[in-house]
Amino acid sequence: MNHSVTVTQDTYWLGANDHQTDLFESLWPLPKGVTYNCYLIDDDKTALVDTVKGPFLTQLVEKLKYHLKDRPLDYIVVNHMEPDHSGAIKLLRCVYPDLKIIGNAQTKGMLENFYGLTENIHIVKDGDTIDLGRHKLSFHLVPMVHWPETMVTYDQTTKALFSCDAFGGFGSLDGGIFDDEVDMKYYEDEVLRYFSNIVGRYSPQVQKAIQKLKGLDISIVAPSHGPIHRKNPGRIINLYDRWSRNETECGAVIVFGSMYGNTQKMAETVARAMAEEGIEKMAYHDISRSHISYVVKDIWKYKGLVLASCTYNTTLFPPMADLIMHLSNKMIKGRMLGILGSYSWSKGALTELQEFADSGKWELIQPTVEVKSAPFEEDLAKCTELGRNMAKQMKTCYVDI
Repeated sequence: MNHSVTVTQDTYWLGANDHQTDLFESLWPLPKGVTYNCYLIDDDKTALVDTVKGPFLTQLVEKLKYHLKDRPLDYIVVNHMEPDHSGAIKLLRCVYPDLKIIGNAQTKGMLENFYGLTENIHIVKDGDTIDLGRHKLSFHLVPMVHWPETMVTYDQTTKALFSCDAFGGFGSLDGGIFDDEVDMKYYEDEVLRYFSNIVGRYSPQVQKAIQKLKGLDISIVAPSHGPIHRKNPGRIINLYDRWSRNETECGAVIVFGSMYGNTQKMAETVARAMAEEGIEKMAYHDISRSHISYVVKDIWKYKGLVLASCTYNTTLFPPMADLIMHLSNKMIKGRMLGILGSYSWSKGALTELQEFADSGKWELIQPTVEVKSAPFEEDLAKCTELGRNMAKQMKTCYVDI
């Protein structure tokens, strides 16, 4: 897509597809890339809503020049200051010297800290508006979704919501850019992976933002990553609402850390018991091999979680320890938890899993199981009991998403 794509009246997608970055934020795998969406509103006054990551500046300038010809770019609206959205601002100011930057009070300090920009900045407060001519933009502050300066921009003329990171996800847009042009099953899964790993910790703030935006008549949701939602914008908002309320599906995630297969055998026994009880949706992860972002995504999705870990040098198996650190940071709640530990010459794993269970808002399902060296029939019987108990309890909490 060399130039621009029409989103709605006078509004154009000028984004970039990134297939070069392997790890988003140097953490999260991008097997199918990521987009940096930005939007040009071409009115009596012209406004660019967000920008792109620095390496794609030349591409963005080419698109602007193609579209605007010799006309100026009057405004950049900065919804969020993370460099994947703001990285082109300083150089765009060089291309368009009279460019006015629109942001809130928190944005102003970050513009100086990141780029040394202090002049020609227009500060907006919650609910403020600007007129472009035919289009009137309003600005709505949604702090901590997921940075303190985050806001969204609403076009009162086209009813388009420019939501930046909210409602966005991983995956580049190679051809189709709208929800009715792409495989939304894939993209919704990647929106959840983005949400659960990056935004989910701030779920209470997401809920406040959704309540604030309920008064807007939204016909298009245009995020800064992933597809633009024009066919069914209400669905992505509804999913965000459910995820941020920690609503789950009737399913389970089984995560094991095993060096020689004994702990894995325990986890498999639990999974089999749940299957026999009618639990069809299960995600199964070897924590040494599954990237943690996919594990966290599945845990956010399903009601049940089973953690099975061997002991390593008197402590919890390191990849499992990393997982529970991440889960504690996400402040995940409302799930059922089953725990299993194994050891050979020194205990450790089950103790740390128990501490994790006690520290969070988990419903601990019994029995907890601890095995020395390798599980025998009586140990596997306890694993079966745990799986059955979790399945029976889970089926009383089913929510269809």
